[in-house]
Amino acid sequence: MEREMVDNAGNTIGRKLALALLGTTMLAGVPAVAHAQETEAEAATAQPEAAPAPRQDIVRSLSVQGAQRLEPETIVSYIRLRSGDVYTQAAADQAIKDLYATELFSNASVRNENGNVIIEVTENPVVNRIILEGNKRLKADKILPEIKLAPRQIFTRSKVRADTQRIIELYKRQGRFAASVEPKTVQLSQNRVDIVYEITEGPKSKVRQINIIGNDVFSDGKLRGEMVTKQARWTSFFSSNTSYDPDRLAFDQQKLRQFYLTQGYADFRVVSAVAELTPDKKDFIITYVVEEGERYKFGDVSVDSQIRDFDSETMTARLPMQKGDWYDAKAIEDTVEQLTELAGTFGYAFADVQPQFRRNKDELEMNVTYLIQEAPRVYVERVDVNGNTLTQDKVVRREFRLSEGDAFNSIGVKRSSNRIKSLGFFQENFEIEQKPGSRPDRIVLEANVEEQPTGELQLSAGFSSLESFILAGSIRQRNFRGRGQTIGASVNYSRYSRSARISFTEPYVFDRNISAGIDIYRQDFNAPNFRNRNRSTYEQAQTGASLRVGVPLSEYMSLLGSYTFNHDDVSLDESQYFGDFDGDGIRTCEPLLAGRFLCEAIGTRTSSILGATLAFDNTDSRFRPTRGMSVSLTTEFSGLGGSVKYVRNRARLARYWNVMDNFIFSVKAEGGVINGLSDRGPGLDDVQLTDRFFLGEPQIRGFDIRGVGPRVLRQPIIADPDSADPNNPDPLILTARDQISDDAIGGNAYYLGRAELEIPLGSGASELGLRPSVFLDVGALWNVKTPTLQQSPFPNGLSYQLRDLDGNPLFVGEDGAPTTDTVDSNNQPLSPLNQTIAPFREIFLGDTPSPRISVGIGVNWNSPFGPFRIDFAQILKKVEGDDTKTFSFNVGTQF
Repeated sequence: MEREMVDNAGNTIGRKLALALLGTTMLAGVPAVAHAQETEAEAATAQPEAAPAPRQDIVRSLSVQGAQRLEPETIVSYIRLRSGDVYTQAAADQAIKDLYATELFSNASVRNENGNVIIEVTENPVVNRIILEGNKRLKADKILPEIKLAPRQIFTRSKVRADTQRIIELYKRQGRFAASVEPKTVQLSQNRVDIVYEITEGPKSKVRQINIIGNDVFSDGKLRGEMVTKQARWTSFFSSNTSYDPDRLAFDQQKLRQFYLTQGYADFRVVSAVAELTPDKKDFIITYVVEEGERYKFGDVSVDSQIRDFDSETMTARLPMQKGDWYDAKAIEDTVEQLTELAGTFGYAFADVQPQFRRNKDELEMNVTYLIQEAPRVYVERVDVNGNTLTQDKVVRREFRLSEGDAFNSIGVKRSSNRIKSLGFFQENFEIEQKPGSRPDRIVLEANVEEQPTGELQLSAGFSSLESFILAGSIRQRNFRGRGQTIGASVNYSRYSRSARISFTEPYVFDRNISAGIDIYRQDFNAPNFRNRNRSTYEQAQTGASLRVGVPLSEYMSLLGSYTFNHDDVSLDESQYFGDFDGDGIRTCEPLLAGRFLCEAIGTRTSSILGATLAFDNTDSRFRPTRGMSVSLTTEFSGLGGSVKYVRNRARLARYWNVMDNFIFSVKAEGGVINGLSDRGPGLDDVQLTDRFFLGEPQIRGFDIRGVGPRVLRQPIIADPDSADPNNPDPLILTARDQISDDAIGGNAYYLGRAELEIPLGSGASELGLRPSVFLDVGALWNVKTPTLQQSPFPNGLSYQLRDLDGNPLFVGEDGAPTTDTVDSNNQPLSPLNQTIAPFREIFLGDTPSPRISVGIGVNWNSPFGPFRIDFAQILKKVEGDDTKTFSFNVGTQF
């Protein structure tokens, strides 16, 4: 109780003390507040004093240090800071950024010295040279245009990095994903550098494996065969499709889809296609995941034509597919194209054929309706020719099969395109464009041509397995003065022939569809002796001229008339084949030396030849046809004047097909017969030796030049070393082909056939100009009168005295030299200068129509140093006497 009273008393005293202190504080604060208010009032009435401003640097001048090529004023112009501006650190930083942005400086700084701003720079060096090292597969002329840096440009590291990546990208395009580039710089004087790109090309990244997942109906091998990309194998040496190409990967997916759609799998799809690069960056592994789906058949197939000229029921009956056939998307595409082309032939250029599909998944049938929408009949409003700067318009227009106002015809347009391409003046992929005219029933045909060089100046040298070195020179203009005329001159020289020719052809005489031409030529031919190539059999010098006139009989048929006049001089080497056997002092051709058939051929003669050729040609190109046929029949009559009289007939046929995805299959056949019209005497053939046909390489491969047909073999006769009586030995006839003389004498009839399949290669090989082929050649030459054969006596042969050119007999002089003196200085008789014909016999072989057959492979290569042709042939059938050869080649160059 007492304790509570004490506590309460204490609390009361505490409260009173607190109140007293609070009151004292408040009273003390009143004077302070009053003083503060008086101070503020005085400050308000007093004049204010200016506060001190922060210090600011004004740019008084700008100077540049370190400049070598650039003017200081130019460097100052790159920055924003100017005299009179306030210098701040932010402004200095911005100036440095502006300098680096020019990519002209490797180092830059800005400092302020009491208002004097100093810009210090180190200029980037100038590129002196760009050097590529290690690039063998990709030449410098392919790389340098693709990179940014070049001589006399400013060096920057960013450009070097960009160029490095660009070079690597170029190699990736070639399939070399392991390629690497190491850029290096070489410091030179005057602040210059050489930039060296050290390139490691690495191997071409091949497709090691193609995996296919999800295919149950078709095997992996079958599906890989449908793709353009191939697995790298030793058998794909010439193919460029074994390298990885992303674009080709996408194309292969489309090829797979096309294949399945042609087999009836309408629901097929490629789920994924992944290409993985192996860790060594040498190969790719490609994996496809596919879903084949169900196989469909055709259901109801019909044509719904809204064009009145086309009866829907009739066209439905002629469709290539029927209900119950397996569904084939390629057949549908072909049918759409055929229906569109059919409409075009009737003048409906804008006919729209739309296949409409109705899928029946329950019955697994695809119902197709070909809807031919209504379209107006179209007429040609205008024919435009664009892009021709040299070629005159009329040269192109006269090849059109359609003119202004004609009813449109798609076949005529296609034929016009082929005729213009066959001129050889324009791009190979030329096509006539069809554009709408001023009204719905009008169409404009545009020939947008790109002219190609048509002048040719060529000097060439080559080597042939037949004629050793060959030299040739020619100049030709195939579009002379832009009129489509052809003018040319050529000379050729080889071991066995020399020739010179000038020619001129006008395809449209007086702007009429009549062609004319003239040739003037000189040809010297040395017929080779096939066992002794350093010795000629006979020499023929021919000088002549030919006139040609051609007129078209129809779109694909023409008639060509010609007149030819030839002067021929056939001679033999008198030192080898002439002698005086009868002792009358006159040197004449000796059959024992040359053969009677050669002695009968020598002399001078003239030929006046009238010819006519009927030709049919609907091939798609005259230069390298891929489809179509050409046929020609030629008749020549010699006897309208001149000393040579005969009738010669020839026939030629060639047919081309584009098969199996760009394989070109061709069949060629030709034959001829010549009949002499004058009796040249007993034992002589009615046709001169030089007018007959000859057959061999290159007409029929696997045989030597003139290696097929009638021939005379001169076989040496020697004493048989194994004879029982050495004093009276038995004759031994040598038959080895390298020991006998072989003279082809030609034939009066021949035939020749050839089947050849040209094999397409990958794009890489095509760019190199490689065109391999397999072939089969068949031919024969026969129908010549058996010549009078010669034989010298055995065992001693035949000896005769030699004479000089004046017919005087020759003797062996005292010094061993030939002389016409009959006695020596001692009045002793000299020995006659005799020549002995070694014993021999002649046989006649090869005069038979029995076919000679050869098969083989060949390669045409448009090599960098000129055209190259190589053939390997295997003889399947030959006749005794034929001269065969397994391997032949021809190579040349241009300079």
